[in-house]
Amino acid sequence: MKIFKQGIPISPSLTYLNTSDKNIKKSYFQKKRLLRISALCVLTAAAISFVAKILIYLINLVTNISFYGSFDFAFNSPANNLLGLWVIVVPAMGGLLVGLMALYGSKAIRGHGIPEAMEQILTNKSRIKPSIAFLKPISAAIAIGTGGPFGAEGPIIATGGAFGSTLGQLLHVTPNERKIILAAGATAGMSAIFGTPVAAIFLAIELLLFEFSPKAVLPVALACITGAAGHHFLFESGPVFPMPDLDIPSNMALGIYSFIGIIIGIISMALTKAVYYIEDAFEKLPVHWMWWPAIGGLAVGIIGFFAPATLGVGYENITNMLSGKVPMILMLSLCFFKFLSWAIALGSGTSGGTLAPLLTIGGASGAILGSLILSLFPQSGISVPMAALVGMSSMFAGASRAYLTSITFALEATMQSHALLPLLGACTGSYLVSFFLMENTIMTEKIARRGIYTPDSYEPDVLRKMSVSDVVRQDLIAINEGNTIAETREYLRDYSVSESHFLVVDKDGLFVGTVTTLNILNESRNPDSSIAEITNRNIAILRSDDTLSKAVTLMSESTEDFLPVVSSNDNNTVNAILTYKDVLSAYQLNHHENHKAAVDLSLKRQHMKVLIKGKRLVNTEKIRLNSQK
Repeated sequence: MKIFKQGIPISPSLTYLNTSDKNIKKSYFQKKRLLRISALCVLTAAAISFVAKILIYLINLVTNISFYGSFDFAFNSPANNLLGLWVIVVPAMGGLLVGLMALYGSKAIRGHGIPEAMEQILTNKSRIKPSIAFLKPISAAIAIGTGGPFGAEGPIIATGGAFGSTLGQLLHVTPNERKIILAAGATAGMSAIFGTPVAAIFLAIELLLFEFSPKAVLPVALACITGAAGHHFLFESGPVFPMPDLDIPSNMALGIYSFIGIIIGIISMALTKAVYYIEDAFEKLPVHWMWWPAIGGLAVGIIGFFAPATLGVGYENITNMLSGKVPMILMLSLCFFKFLSWAIALGSGTSGGTLAPLLTIGGASGAILGSLILSLFPQSGISVPMAALVGMSSMFAGASRAYLTSITFALEATMQSHALLPLLGACTGSYLVSFFLMENTIMTEKIARRGIYTPDSYEPDVLRKMSVSDVVRQDLIAINEGNTIAETREYLRDYSVSESHFLVVDKDGLFVGTVTTLNILNESRNPDSSIAEITNRNIAILRSDDTLSKAVTLMSESTEDFLPVVSSNDNNTVNAILTYKDVLSAYQLNHHENHKAAVDLSLKRQHMKVLIKGKRLVNTEKIRLNSQK
């Protein structure tokens, strides 16, 4: 009854599961779903483009009413107001309204949008309350329009994500498809505001999708293209941050820009810690959280009285810094007071974005560093506009670790192709500082405190890299279908066979199906029945060159937890079997090998450091031993 040999021929009477037809149907279904999800993403992006325009109009309207007493949708900077001391009250009143909306509407409108979207993706199957699609832009318009030092990008990202999630919930798509529509809506909003579709795609990959696959990237890309078209149609056609043409940097200049990126990375780390320190301080206040945005708004008003340029979105400040014409006093003011105003307001839990403040603070920091270096080393070859550009990009790279997003955003927003190498050097330096010295980012710290793990790598599927032949076992155990259940039970007991599954052969030794130990030992079975009566003959068969990913898919569709394996050269002979345990062991072994290799490499580096540091001591010890001899 026990068979040990290289292969068991397959009986012509065996019924195969038609996996090839099923795979064709599955592939067709997946492509059809991809087209449907792509169409939904494009529709979502078109709607969000108009919502982005409405949001800008709302911000302008609230600004004009609050600071100028006029019902006007045109842009006017709050920095030019003539309210005097009354300017202190305006942001506080806006914060009070946001607090009331959060209390009686939804608490989810608080914050800058991206962490909240990430949390819903990671923990709630990408379900966001539909009310957020309406409450978030209104609350953000009030917070920003009354002088809040935020950008419109965070609220529109949250609004687009909520709109996409709501659409996904209404249409009953899968959680993964709902995640894609959510990400498409969120990043289409960013693309509509700034006209930066490639940066928006990278933002989706790095902060929302946590994967890089055609089924996810293509719908999001189409949505971002639609958002960019909406930007050119509803806003302007040129770069959102125009600046003078930049020269090709020298090698010395590239090194200096990279150094600036490292310094900005350290600043971004301190900035992130300060924001959450202030947030923790608000948590300890002996007042209800509804009042926190008003308290934060009061601080914004006080700072805005002394430094009016810190009020509102401040996109014009970024454009001016990139032109290199901003006085040093104003840059210092934007660098320090904008940070202070934004950190307090964000820590208070009001509604607003992070990108514009980070760009402003980073641009000012880069321009200041560039000016100082240029005054000390006039022949360095750097320019203040380029330093401001790499400063604002590396600030976002360090604070969020959205590395590719930071680089492509700066390129698309300014259309300066000569800035590519400086941006690469500066953002790499900033990213490395953030990665090695900071556990979480400004985007992930909040949800990390709630015990939510954020994926930080996009590794290839291990199961797709390994084939069935890498892990299968060759020790085949087969049972003759003519044996009775009682005889088989006796055999299992006498020989202490621990297998949970067996191949079944006919009287000629040809493979006809499979049977499990549970079926054999089932008390409801008639002991005098033959094994043939409980044999599963409608099974799928793997080829030895199939991937483990395909094997897992077939196992999940099969009634058995193991599958027979035939050779890729001989499809008529079963040479091995594959079980779930084999697949899990292979996965664990691969993980263990990678971890062990990393640990061994780390130990070698530490050993080399010890040798280098202790070389003189070792030589001294040898001399001492020789002298004793």
